[in-house]
Amino acid sequence: MSRRLLAEFLGTFWLVFGGCGSAVLAAAFPELGIGFAGVALAFGLTVVTMAYAVGYISGAHFNPAVTVGVFAAGRFPAKDVVPYVAAQVIGGIAAGGVLYIIASGKPGFDVALGFATNGYGEHSPGGFSLAAAAVAEFVLTAFFLIVILGVTHKRAPVGFAPLAIGLALTLIHLVSIPVTNTSVNPARSTGVAVFQGGWALGQLWLFWVVPLVGGAVGGWVHKALLETGPEPLEDIEGARRPNAGASR
Repeated sequence: MSRRLLAEFLGTFWLVFGGCGSAVLAAAFPELGIGFAGVALAFGLTVVTMAYAVGYISGAHFNPAVTVGVFAAGRFPAKDVVPYVAAQVIGGIAAGGVLYIIASGKPGFDVALGFATNGYGEHSPGGFSLAAAAVAEFVLTAFFLIVILGVTHKRAPVGFAPLAIGLALTLIHLVSIPVTNTSVNPARSTGVAVFQGGWALGQLWLFWVVPLVGGAVGGWVHKALLETGPEPLEDIEGARRPNAGASR
């Protein structure tokens, strides 16, 4: 368990540092800024790289909503949910602290301006309402879990799950950065909100409640409606025959 929790800490650290770091340090850099598309890709790349690096140890959740979702899908034990979430939140806050030290090295830096935090209403990048933010976070988190559970299923192609999950997270950011600055991950939201310290903490509740509910619903939907049943009889019988694959 200690190795699994360390893997979750490191993976969440990398996600928050790489994703939020791209938003804080590179998104609006004069003339060369990477913009929304660059930030979206950065978040996706953090998941791809760390899922390949430590996914075999912990399952590469890096997100309390993912942990709750895979639990709801029946693929994760209840006793491990709280330790995983704790490791993820600590990793996110540690990344936020390192990013704060780096960002504050620039003259004129003001953490009150946002620090890649998530928000709604006047703190939404596009001025979207609380209701719009809640719907976006719910739908995107639920579909994120459906993608994760599908590509990690035992009958899915082997070796491609991190790529699919990273691309899904990139797409999620491309859709929702203007709406909420994209959370779908309470640990990511908490990691920077604690350093912004003002309105971001006041709105943080939304980016815990809605992603956790969305993740749980996504997990339930996959388990109840999409989970495949028993192996087809012809596959079972074929697997029992010597050299079955060669005869087909």
